[in-house]
Amino acid sequence: MGKVTFTEERCKGCELCTTVCPVKIVVMADKINSKGFRPATVSDMKKCIACAACARICPDAVIEVEK
Repeated sequence: MGKVTFTEERCKGCELCTTVCPVKIVVMADKINSKGFRPATVSDMKKCIACAACARICPDAVIEVEK
């Protein structure tokens, strides 16, 4: 099981990370960050396989993955 951490205040809501998650747990949050974007988040951390595909595709390096 992995752990994904998002720096939500720096997320621009591009949704690239949601397209590459093999277990489909990276989703856009319902809330809005201080910059006016919906940041990415994880819907079910227990399903994370720590593949880091989301972190690799993020253009702003706001995602950190731990095993």
